[in-house]
Amino acid sequence: MRLTVLVPLLFLSAFFSGSIQGQSVYFPPQTGTWDSRNPSDLGWCQENIDSLYAYLGANNSKGFVLLDKGKIVLEAYFGNFTKDSLWYWASAGKTLTAMLLGIAQQEGHLSLSDSSSQYLGTGWTSAPASKERLITVRNQLALDAGLDDGVANKDCTVDTCLQYLSDAGTRWAYHNAVYTLLDSVLYYATGQNANSYFQSRIRPATGMAGLFLGIGFNNVFFSTPRSMARFGLLMLNRGTWNGTPVLSDTAFFGQMIRPSQALNRSYGYLTWLNGQSSFMLPGLQLAIPGPLFPEAPSDMFAAQGRDGQILSVVPSTGLVWVRMGESPNSGSGDVTPVFTNNIWRYINRLPCSSGLSTHANAPALLWPNPGQNRIQYQGKGEPSFWRIYDALGRLWSEGPAKREWNPGALPNGLYQIEIQLGDQRQRFPWVRSDSH
Repeated sequence: MRLTVLVPLLFLSAFFSGSIQGQSVYFPPQTGTWDSRNPSDLGWCQENIDSLYAYLGANNSKGFVLLDKGKIVLEAYFGNFTKDSLWYWASAGKTLTAMLLGIAQQEGHLSLSDSSSQYLGTGWTSAPASKERLITVRNQLALDAGLDDGVANKDCTVDTCLQYLSDAGTRWAYHNAVYTLLDSVLYYATGQNANSYFQSRIRPATGMAGLFLGIGFNNVFFSTPRSMARFGLLMLNRGTWNGTPVLSDTAFFGQMIRPSQALNRSYGYLTWLNGQSSFMLPGLQLAIPGPLFPEAPSDMFAAQGRDGQILSVVPSTGLVWVRMGESPNSGSGDVTPVFTNNIWRYINRLPCSSGLSTHANAPALLWPNPGQNRIQYQGKGEPSFWRIYDALGRLWSEGPAKREWNPGALPNGLYQIEIQLGDQRQRFPWVRSDSH
């Protein structure tokens, strides 16, 4: 494993600045040296940095980059992976696609309120024609098109795979085929495919490199970790790069990072949101109370991809970080909120003055949720006892508890977990699922 902590340069490279919430933001040049900050300037201890790197390395990471207001503070590569190595974004590329659609709308090529059939043609699904016409470009961005994600292959974009389940706007589902077809919407609206549009609209200002490649039904974006970090910096600065607007439609950008529908409040336009009252996850038709990433700042938003491809952006602090790699030990899947949350726990412990999460005063909750054979209580007080009840109120198991315990063998489903905290008892909804 090769680790690098970048330190200030003896000679300053060209400095480009913008602002985010009153803070100066640095934009790296397209070629040459990317300026850095010494972690000690932020009060971060080397031993805590080493703990973060050890956790990343033990969880099959390949690259990690952390920016503070645009400057690199931490950068680590593992095994034979280097800053020039390419890796896939998986579903983290959804957020990039959303920005391409926003640019297409600002240029007048389409409107989010257009029926998707205007670009995909009549019969692009097997739904009744009247139901198909209800699906708009906005529904594809919000993932509430109403098509059945329970088909044998939810990546399949053939019409026979795209089956009606409910009216558009009435059901949220993490359905890859619905997203993938936005590439065709972009092509028929602009006359350019996703690669051409990216190369002409985003790369010139940002210096970001990368390529969409067709893998099965999916179009998957590949780039270096630093290019992903460049995109994060563009997102941090709300679609503007060093004074050059890339996505000038501020209304669209605002919609990207706000709840796009009322069903899953933790999902914007192909972007995951923190700090919301509830969240849904792929494969589950259940809104779970609480924020998606309890260890992260409430204004954080993220691009999340299978096997832990993560881009995390915090507007309030100017922090951006990227993790690329193979499936972490804490679980694979379409998105990995547990892994993201765990990385945030290590980031929160970077300051020398504190070994505790800076979000320790967040509302009490159980994590991970959904989960399997491990439950962790996050909140004030020390639990002394727990009881697990099913949806019908039947007691399944009970026993002494600390902050983390194994609930034992349970069928998949929704449960109520009662925790004894001193003289008080609290109940929390918890989902047991083998998929997460």
